[in-house]
Amino acid sequence: MALFRRLADFLGLRKSIVGMLAMVVLVGMGEHLGEQYLPVYLVALGGGFISVGFLNFLDNLLGALYAFPGGYLSHRLGYKRALLVFNLFSMLGFLVVIVFPSWQAVLVGAVFFLSWSAISLPATMSLVSQVLPKNQRTMGVSVHSLVRRIPMALGPVIGGALIEVWGVEKGVRLAFGGALILAVVAVVLQEALIEDRRESPAGEGAVKNPLRVLAAAGPNLRRLLVADILVRFCEQIPYAFVVLWAMGTPDQPGPVGALQFSALRSVEMATAVLIYIPVAYFADRTHKKPFVVATFVFFTLFPLVLLFSRSFELLLLAFVLRGLKEFGEPTRKALIMDLAPDGAKAQTFGAYYLVRDSIVSIAAFAGGPLWMLSPTANLLTAFAFGALGTLWFAARGRNLA
Repeated sequence: MALFRRLADFLGLRKSIVGMLAMVVLVGMGEHLGEQYLPVYLVALGGGFISVGFLNFLDNLLGALYAFPGGYLSHRLGYKRALLVFNLFSMLGFLVVIVFPSWQAVLVGAVFFLSWSAISLPATMSLVSQVLPKNQRTMGVSVHSLVRRIPMALGPVIGGALIEVWGVEKGVRLAFGGALILAVVAVVLQEALIEDRRESPAGEGAVKNPLRVLAAAGPNLRRLLVADILVRFCEQIPYAFVVLWAMGTPDQPGPVGALQFSALRSVEMATAVLIYIPVAYFADRTHKKPFVVATFVFFTLFPLVLLFSRSFELLLLAFVLRGLKEFGEPTRKALIMDLAPDGAKAQTFGAYYLVRDSIVSIAAFAGGPLWMLSPTANLLTAFAFGALGTLWFAARGRNLA
């Protein structure tokens, strides 16, 4: 028991943190059962490549538009009540996809279920910052990121198996049925385990203008934001088309099938899981900037390596690299927490992601036309943006202890 208590203390596993992690696993598992296969599902339903690009655009745009309200509601309601609202919102989206088998219904349902990760992030980061001391925040964010990867690894495997057995259309709808059940269980557990707190009494000090929130955070956070935007251009331009590059289309099959693609995703997540805790340990005790620069480098290299990956073995190498891009992601989030003013961390997170993802959504939508021009143009454009963002942060980013 003593060893278990020491391990729990090392990882920052307080009661509310455990409740939040249970919610992340259950809702995340439901989310990733079918979401990874939505591009294939849209094409199967007759939506075409433009609908795939629009889905990716919608994902980024909603992530932007929901981020600041998520932070605002967390500040006003407390993170426990806010998370309940966000989970119910996602469950409505799952129902739409289950009941209406059309590509238009997928896009409508996505307005609800794509919101969960973005809208809940300010609340979960606020929970971490309030429950854990400052010298454990990177560890807390890393454990959150690590646990998020468990459903990211297992969900696509189960979803891929459903598609292999029942086909794309029925398999994806069954996956969303499972997502709905898991979300209900998550609501029950979160109500039992997570304590209700607010950053300020009765939600005082909530600011409705996100630009004012960012202005109060200072120039160091804005420099990180600029670099992050450029690097996310690199990620999002090809993001929705990675599965099409690997699996292909009915007219032009790719080098791997659904189960092999799910194995690639699992390798990606396993790579990320293995590096989270060691990186968090050192990042909490040394400078954060090198870890953030390293993750930006891995983001940048992935589309370049993917361009030359036309076999399962080469795709395996590319997805290991894609997993390594998580090297400094928890450190970047912890850096945002450090730079955010006390008493306004949820709002600052929301404002940061509102500005970042609003701009990045343009790049996500541009991925469709670029892919139609040629996959090579798409991947090389992504690489160029990643290189620019990495160089900017290496030169201008603040090296905080």
